[in-house]
Amino acid sequence: MALYAIGDLHLGLSVDKPMDVFGPGWANHVERLQEAFSKLHDGDVTVLCGDTSWGNDLGESLADFRLIDSFPGRKLLLKGNHDYWWTTAAKMRRFFAENGLTTLDILHNNCHAYGDWALCGTRGWFFEEDQKPHNAKVFNREVIRLEASLKLAEGRPILAFLHYPPLYQGYRCGEILRKLEAYRVERCFYGHLHGPSHRRALEGAFGGVDYSLVSADYLQFVPKKICD
Repeated sequence: MALYAIGDLHLGLSVDKPMDVFGPGWANHVERLQEAFSKLHDGDVTVLCGDTSWGNDLGESLADFRLIDSFPGRKLLLKGNHDYWWTTAAKMRRFFAENGLTTLDILHNNCHAYGDWALCGTRGWFFEEDQKPHNAKVFNREVIRLEASLKLAEGRPILAFLHYPPLYQGYRCGEILRKLEAYRVERCFYGHLHGPSHRRALEGAFGGVDYSLVSADYLQFVPKKICD
């Protein structure tokens, strides 16, 4: 049994969203994901850090979910900024059950256990969102969701998962960083950054938390092993 993380699968089996338009690094990315996941085992758990499917609703994303469900192990899904299919946790879980998607679950306003670890997370916030109107309400909600998830750890060591990077060259999301540090999160995994922006990612220890970028193209479409 092992724990993995990867973000930004950007699957679009039912929509016209070919990812190779973003450069040769995305060529055959679905086949590369299939090959990488084929090496996992049924007892493994993979956290998918947002931007999983380009579908505009659950039905349009069903083919993508079926592909992910076919991969070995359990998958925990976070919300990304392009996950337009996202709805309430109850509706998503009901949709998964009705369609026989038995290995998918949601990491949102909750916490999952993996051995002695607490797996916590939310979408997070990014500097580009500051340019949009009415951001304060959404931003505050993300901070509240993160803290709600962290509280559910109830003293267990914490691994945190976000879609947006909470820190970046030239940017710090202070409110989120302070929550991660206050709850003594040991490691934090995030996605969202692609292509040239990879070089502006910050990885390693900052404020007592160890950060890792897990965007799929950054990982060459191979899930990052976190622990056994």
